[in-house]
Amino acid sequence: MTPTQRPVKAAADELIDVSFTVNGTPVTITVAARVHLGDVLRTHLGLTGTHLGCEHGVCGMCTVLVDGDAARACLVFAVQAEGTDIVTVEGLGTQEAQHPLQQAFSHHHALQCGFCTPGFLMSSYDLLSHSPDGVDPETLPEEMSGVLCRCTGYRGILAAVSDVADAHPEGIPEPLNCAPRTLVGRAGAAPAAVAALDEAPVGDIVEEIPAELSRPTGTPTLTVEVTRQLRSPVEEVWAVMDDIDRLARCLPGAEMTADLGGDRYRGRAKVSLGPVRLAFEGLAQITERDAADHRLVLLAQGADTGGNRTAAEITLRAAATPDGSTELQADAAVFLSGRIAQFGRALAGDVSQRLFEQFADAVDTTARTGTAPDVGTGPSALAIGARALADGLRRRLATLRTVLHLGRGPRGR
Repeated sequence: MTPTQRPVKAAADELIDVSFTVNGTPVTITVAARVHLGDVLRTHLGLTGTHLGCEHGVCGMCTVLVDGDAARACLVFAVQAEGTDIVTVEGLGTQEAQHPLQQAFSHHHALQCGFCTPGFLMSSYDLLSHSPDGVDPETLPEEMSGVLCRCTGYRGILAAVSDVADAHPEGIPEPLNCAPRTLVGRAGAAPAAVAALDEAPVGDIVEEIPAELSRPTGTPTLTVEVTRQLRSPVEEVWAVMDDIDRLARCLPGAEMTADLGGDRYRGRAKVSLGPVRLAFEGLAQITERDAADHRLVLLAQGADTGGNRTAAEITLRAAATPDGSTELQADAAVFLSGRIAQFGRALAGDVSQRLFEQFADAVDTTARTGTAPDVGTGPSALAIGARALADGLRRRLATLRTVLHLGRGPRGR
């Protein structure tokens, strides 16, 4: 037991609250005393980059950092991690912004099946962060022997670690992806309470409205860029954009329920991805309003009772065209978590694209008539989701037919 792990005396079936920080996100979870940290990270928090192999502390696959030191997640009871700072492989870097260790492992082909790779990455980070004078090539194989690999022969792994040590003699860079974010576990797991206010469940948000919403950190689940030609003049379009009540009615499935002041609003929205129909309660805030440029930026976040969460940063800009009409551009960074995030990005992106297209058409109609759709009579998010799913299935069937047709050679008949 390391000095940062607390001793705990509890019955085997007793449930205990434990709070710690993982990859920059404070969490509180209620677990049985016998549950180890590896299971909590994977099942309760959805951090499946931590792999479980032997679960006896031998293979090293589940290595994480606990207060800056390498630890086997299968040998640490979750309740012993009270008050600690944990970093998993997800906190090391992202696909778009990789840590030097991740880049080196890729460059040297230091992975094959990839099952041991998270353990090697975290173990090598621990080694380099505690070796200010660099690593000795003669002892490096022994230093890295705490993680077992059946695929690579270790040569690429050792070369990757040596390269990073040589490239950063002043010290290895800190993990690049540690910041508060939503953590969602697998279905059936006890939910974790995320301490970050802007990521709290809806019930907490309603009771304690934040003074300002913050943009979610990390990589968006998907991005949407839509440009739509509207018949209405730009000033009439801007009049709709500048009226949040009429604007909300134009968004499929959305409804504003309260004006909280300070450009903050409470509302609800219905979302459909194929057979899954969700109803979100949440908040929205206008963060930028530029009448001269006809530009509006807003943040929105919401959650449902099933643990699904969604957040988005949306930028709307209307520009006059030479013929007196308007070009409306919508850019959105969308963050999804929960079962809604399990759908493919193509389907979620298709639904989002259609939502914005219907929204633009509703804005155009509202600008021309001066009247926004009544609540409940605007564009249907459920119908849009059904159409997107049907179109996606048709595309897949068409692709399958093409593949089957191309595969009909002489030996396929």
